[in-house]
Amino acid sequence: MDIIAHGIDLVDFPRIEQMIERHGQRFVDRIFTAAEQAYATRHRNTVEKYAGRFAAKEAVLKLVGTGWRGKIAWTDIEVTNNAAGQPQVTLSGEVKEIADRMRIAQISLSITHTANFAIASAVALMEASAPSLVTRDTSHASRDTT
Repeated sequence: MDIIAHGIDLVDFPRIEQMIERHGQRFVDRIFTAAEQAYATRHRNTVEKYAGRFAAKEAVLKLVGTGWRGKIAWTDIEVTNNAAGQPQVTLSGEVKEIADRMRIAQISLSITHTANFAIASAVALMEASAPSLVTRDTSHASRDTT
């Protein structure tokens, strides 16, 4: 598989905590799917888990190059964990349509937490046999530097 795009995001815990305090369940429901909410609330550090999911969603949007626009909903990007505990992303709606047009076959996701921040990195992979929509300048790759 070829890497065709990358997105990264950093979220501070107080930002998410303030949004939850200010907007309550309305904020949580607008941003997080039922599965994401269940995951976060079964952990002692709920805010940190929400921040990680939020950072992952932002990283995926950077990966597809859209930001929040048009018909994109926060819940079009769902972050869950596989049986081994690794984060994984499922796309739906407008974001899935964009990813399909980009010929993204898989998104590799990593989330980590520090004392005050959640960081997420998303890498888009495309099957090697699929024609890329991304061009690469390799003209300088064979230059002799001696």
